[in-house]
Amino acid sequence: MRRVIVRIVLTKNLNLSQTQKIKIILKLEINKITRETFQSSKLIAHSLYTRTHLTTYIARRLLTVIPTMLGVLLVVFAMVRLAPGDPAELLAGEFATPETIKIIRERFGLDQPVLTQLGLYLSNLAQGDLGESTSKRSPVTKEILTYFPNTLVLTIAAMLVALLIGIPAGIISALRPGTIVDLLAMLGALIGVSMPVFWFGLMAILLFSVQLGWFPVAGTGTIGHLVLPAITLGLGTASILARITRSSMLEVLSQDFIRSARAKGLAGRTVIFKHGLRNALIPVVTVVGLQFGGLLEGAVITETVFAYPGIGQLLVGGILARDYPIVQGSVLVIALAFILINLIIDLLYGTIDPRIRYD
Repeated sequence: MRRVIVRIVLTKNLNLSQTQKIKIILKLEINKITRETFQSSKLIAHSLYTRTHLTTYIARRLLTVIPTMLGVLLVVFAMVRLAPGDPAELLAGEFATPETIKIIRERFGLDQPVLTQLGLYLSNLAQGDLGESTSKRSPVTKEILTYFPNTLVLTIAAMLVALLIGIPAGIISALRPGTIVDLLAMLGALIGVSMPVFWFGLMAILLFSVQLGWFPVAGTGTIGHLVLPAITLGLGTASILARITRSSMLEVLSQDFIRSARAKGLAGRTVIFKHGLRNALIPVVTVVGLQFGGLLEGAVITETVFAYPGIGQLLVGGILARDYPIVQGSVLVIALAFILINLIIDLLYGTIDPRIRYD
C-alpha cells in the first residue's frame, strides 16, 4: 500500500488525466506482481530440481553399497580361511580326539567345501542372519549389538577431541603464519601424527591412571573410562585436521573476495569465520569423513590397549579364536558404517557450498 501511495504522488507531477494515472499505477503493480510470481516459480522449480537430483544421487549411492559390501565379504571370507589354524581344533582343545574335532566341524559346517560355506553364508546374510559365533556360542548379531555401541561412542568422543583441537589450531596457525605460534602448532601436529597409538595409550595409562590416579586404567561404565581412550584415538586425527585446516585457510584468505570483504570494513571475525572458514571447510569435511571411518578401524588398537569392550576388541578376540562368523560380521559392520558416514559427508557438501550440485 505504501508503494502505491508513493507512485500516486509521483504521478501527480505528470500532466495526465486521473484515468490515465490509475492505468499507469495498475500496470506498474501488475508488472511487479508478475515479476515476483516468476521469481517464486523459479525458486520452486529450482528446489524441486535439486530435490529430484538429490534423491537420485542418494539412491545411486545406496545401490553401490551392495556390490561394495559383497566385495568386502569375499575378501574377508577368503582371508580368514587362508590364515593358519583350525577353529575346530582350537574349540576342541589340545588333547581332543579326531572324532571330537570332526563333530565340531560338522556342527559349524566347517566340513563343507568353501564355496558351499560361502553360499550358505550369503543365503543367511540375505535374511539378516550373520551366523553363530563358534567361540561364544551366541548369535553374531547379538554380540555386535552389544559391542558396537561402545565403539560408536568412543569414535564420536575421539572425533570431538580431534575437532576441538585440530580446527582451532589450524585456524590460529593460518592467521599467524611463520610465527612461533604457527611453528609450535605444526610441531605438535607432526608429533601427533608420528606417535604410535599403542605407545601413547600405554604412556597415558602409566601417567594419568597409575601415577596420578585421575582416570580408570581400563573398562567402561563412566565418562572417566572414556577420557583416555578418546584422547589417545583422537590425537592423530587432530594433528591431520590441524594441518589440513591451516593449508585450506591460507589458500582461502589469499583470495580476492576476502580482500574485498576487508575493504568494505567488515569485522575481522566476520571475515575469518563467515567468509574464510566456510569456504575452507570442503577439504576439512572430506578429511573428517575419511578419518571418522579410520577411527572406527583404529579403535581396534585403542580398545585392546585400554581393554575397552568395543567391536575392535570383539574383532581381535574373533581373530585369535579363529571365529569366522565374528570376524566376518565385525568387518561387514565397520565397512557399512564407513560407507554410510562418507555418504553423509557428501551430502554435507551441498549445505556448506550451495554451488555443489548432485548430478
